[in-house]
Amino acid sequence: MTFEPRFEQQLTSFIEQALLEDAPQGDKTSLACIPTDAQCTANLLVKDAGILVGVEIAHRILMHVDPKAVFTKFIEDGTHVSFGDVAFQVSCNTQALLRAERVALNVMQRLSGIATLAHEFVFEIEDLPVKILDTRKTTPLLRFLEKYAVRTGGCHNYRESLSDWFMIKDNHIKACGGVRNAILKVADYQKENGLTLGVTVEVKNLVELHQVLEVGNVTRIMFDNFELPLLAEAVATVNNRFETEASGGVNIHSVRRVALSGVDFISVGALTHSATSLDLSLKIK
Repeated sequence: MTFEPRFEQQLTSFIEQALLEDAPQGDKTSLACIPTDAQCTANLLVKDAGILVGVEIAHRILMHVDPKAVFTKFIEDGTHVSFGDVAFQVSCNTQALLRAERVALNVMQRLSGIATLAHEFVFEIEDLPVKILDTRKTTPLLRFLEKYAVRTGGCHNYRESLSDWFMIKDNHIKACGGVRNAILKVADYQKENGLTLGVTVEVKNLVELHQVLEVGNVTRIMFDNFELPLLAEAVATVNNRFETEASGGVNIHSVRRVALSGVDFISVGALTHSATSLDLSLKIK
């Protein structure tokens, strides 16, 4: 499996830093009690039900610590797994395996938990024409991996960073002296810098919504913490003139009701900040 070049670069850097963090001066226990030439075979065991993610990343980690490792993959990323499944088997240097074990497991458990939650959200709205988006509420420096897990689980990525999409939120609006000023300043900035990026503007009530509709110059209007009847009214008011998005405290129990309002997108911070890790273990045979 290959990833896009930027992802590959981030992954290589991440693996190096993660291994250094976990064993800055080597794995003292393994160095003390395991011969340097010892070899072993281990299986990645699934101990929970969910969507598996991170098999290839674990492969890269293991090959980093032992380039001669023999890695046999049994289950692909994005597959629904159950207790007792074996995701992969690896034969390699024993000291290397034990050095990589926790890094590989931490990554796989975290990403699999995110993908599993994303899949649950998709299941709730699969018959409706709405997309579930992640947010920037990610673990610092792990965003590229967590957003990969979101995609694998069936949801969609919003902006990767502050640099690739304009999002005019409440603090921007307050700092600019109003939503109209904020929108016009963004439009001027785009023109001056030759940009054609998407623009989302957050509104908190119908008054702000009408102000946005008057000035235009946006891609999407985001309704922040709207009650459901008000949300439906806001979507009807926009009437397909701009994309619409709901945000604010959406969870697995409320997402379908929010989707039935007719919005085009629902952003869910819980995909990454509230996912529970999937239980996995790496066991030497």
